[in-house]
Amino acid sequence: MMSPNQIPENRGSSHPATFRQTPLQVIHVIGNLMRIWSVYSMYRYLSQTGASVVLFIFSCLVPSSILCLLLQKPWKGRPLSNTQVVPSVINGGITALYFISWGIGLKSCGPLRAILAEYSGAVLGVLSAVLYGRRGNLWKKVGGLFAIDSPDTEVQSEEVLGLKDMLIPVFAGILSAIRRVVARRLSLKNQLKRRLHAITIASATCFLFPVAMWDMIIGSTSIELPFSAWAFSSFVLFGIILIFYVDSIAEERLHMVFSSPRHLMVAGGCIIVMEIVYKMDFSLPGFLLCAAILGFGIHEATSLDRTRKDSLQSSDISNGVYEDRIQMSALPT
Repeated sequence: MMSPNQIPENRGSSHPATFRQTPLQVIHVIGNLMRIWSVYSMYRYLSQTGASVVLFIFSCLVPSSILCLLLQKPWKGRPLSNTQVVPSVINGGITALYFISWGIGLKSCGPLRAILAEYSGAVLGVLSAVLYGRRGNLWKKVGGLFAIDSPDTEVQSEEVLGLKDMLIPVFAGILSAIRRVVARRLSLKNQLKRRLHAITIASATCFLFPVAMWDMIIGSTSIELPFSAWAFSSFVLFGIILIFYVDSIAEERLHMVFSSPRHLMVAGGCIIVMEIVYKMDFSLPGFLLCAAILGFGIHEATSLDRTRKDSLQSSDISNGVYEDRIQMSALPT
């Protein structure tokens, strides 16, 4: 029988929590809108000027790494162990490869496909579930896999893209999933996560330096590089620095990971706004259909893991066993 003291507590707990989360949700929407705006500005700059993707990414990573190091100061505070620093440096190499492949995919396929392919990096979680999960649910997981990959092949434009052009942003999405998994498993606390992120961005800049120099000296026929202050500054501030803090707030306070239908819904609304503003070759019904298929694929791919975690938690409670579990996302983000 419920005691009278519990009734007002249960009744008044949901509304204040929702009210407190409203400003965070607004910050999340604005942050993603600014990030996607910077992506469209970068695409217009690269497509109109024909500038080198590698040089542009490197020129953005240099100030970004300096700002991250100055803001987080990873050399201060509790010393970081080698088991945290070394994987963060390796993750910087993955991040550098991600930025290069993502930039090439953005220039060749456009911002809409590049952004959707980044969400399709959740295919890693589906593949791991197929390999290590229960055999009885194999077909459901494979269905989620095809649903996740389908938007990259269904979004069509007047230009017919080759298979190579389509695989590059998908590969970038997979790298994005890997780097997010490594970052989340290395850092358990917010402050530690930010310090390791600064090391990762600085490491990515160092890994990209010889590639940028090679592209400038040998790879490019012309060193002439038109400069766009908005494309450069917006991608540094919104596309690299701000989006990290926004995604961290969404994950820690709103429990909204990158590869989730809720996050995809926010990004989809921002994409619609940018496609209309930049007057791109855009079909709203087709995009809504592809986004719905992608969201359904992510939901189906993660539903089994959520059910398994709930069953494990209920069995622990029934057995009287309590363990401190780290709340991880259902998909690698």
